[in-house]
Amino acid sequence: MHKFAFHGKHYEMGWKLGEMFKKNQSYFPIKLNKFQREFGKESGKLLKDYFPEANEEIKGITDVIKLDHELFTSWLLCMGCCLRIREKHNVEVRGCTAFSFVRGNQIYYGRDNDLPPYLKNVSKSIYYQPKDKNRFILNTSSFVNGEEGINEYGLVAAMTFVVPVMEEIQPGLNSLFLVRYILEHCKTVKESINVLKQFPIASSCNILLADKANDMVVAECSPHEINLRNPEINENGDHFIVTVNHFTSEKMSQHDASNKNIYSSKKRFETAYNSLKKMVIHDPAQYAKEILSGKHGFMCQYRKTIKFETIWSSVFNITENRVYISEGNPMDIEYIEDTRLKSFVDTHE
Repeated sequence: MHKFAFHGKHYEMGWKLGEMFKKNQSYFPIKLNKFQREFGKESGKLLKDYFPEANEEIKGITDVIKLDHELFTSWLLCMGCCLRIREKHNVEVRGCTAFSFVRGNQIYYGRDNDLPPYLKNVSKSIYYQPKDKNRFILNTSSFVNGEEGINEYGLVAAMTFVVPVMEEIQPGLNSLFLVRYILEHCKTVKESINVLKQFPIASSCNILLADKANDMVVAECSPHEINLRNPEINENGDHFIVTVNHFTSEKMSQHDASNKNIYSSKKRFETAYNSLKKMVIHDPAQYAKEILSGKHGFMCQYRKTIKFETIWSSVFNITENRVYISEGNPMDIEYIEDTRLKSFVDTHE
């Protein structure tokens, strides 16, 4: 997992990343069909309206690598909702399990990021320090947008993929840009929910939110409605919540085009849910690592033949700003603490 740190104005940060791509002779064989181009073009206009800083960052990249800005932006906006053609669905399929829980007076977050193995080599953990915005860690298999992160105020935002109903996909921000925007602009779960309610959302997705006030929620999102799924209480009287790759509420099932079991999402949900429901532990962070490592049931034990695996795993102690990352399958790769954000917060409290 590559580690980068960017600071300054957004165009400058994009330029820096573009220089890295240029130095490494990175190649972007972008091929979008008619639907994707039209969707991307209209979504790009909305990105510029709702998240102009991200548009400037992308412009910095494309100015360096000499790639068409509209095409490159369209490609990024198609991620997570309509990037790849798969049989009858014009979508890419992703895995991932995420959860949050309170233990005592502290709140934790955990995630397995499950994707095709080739994305392991391009995954990044970026420490963003944008001018006049929140500082945050963004973990991503892409760039500019991302799957999860935590900011200096102890706000966590994370997405999990849901197969969209094709007829419902409409121009807007995909889940990865929603995560990035929230980390950069919000301080609390409540602020983040207001953003989701105001922004045009491109397709179905789950957005998990958690903060230092021990607030947590999963926003089940579609272009037409949002359902806020609140945490449950476990046997210790503590709150917890889990999300995988389908909508678990009956209300939102009509916006989920899957069989509700994408890459064993049912099993992964049950493992995390049951482990957190009956939580008996002394070290919460270690317990989260054990869940994600498959020690309490199926989680990351994919067969090699399906060419799909956990390419990184993360555990955050949100209360203490501690970030732990396993740069691969946590069954085999130990978690290492990333202190970049914590070092800043500790010196500014």
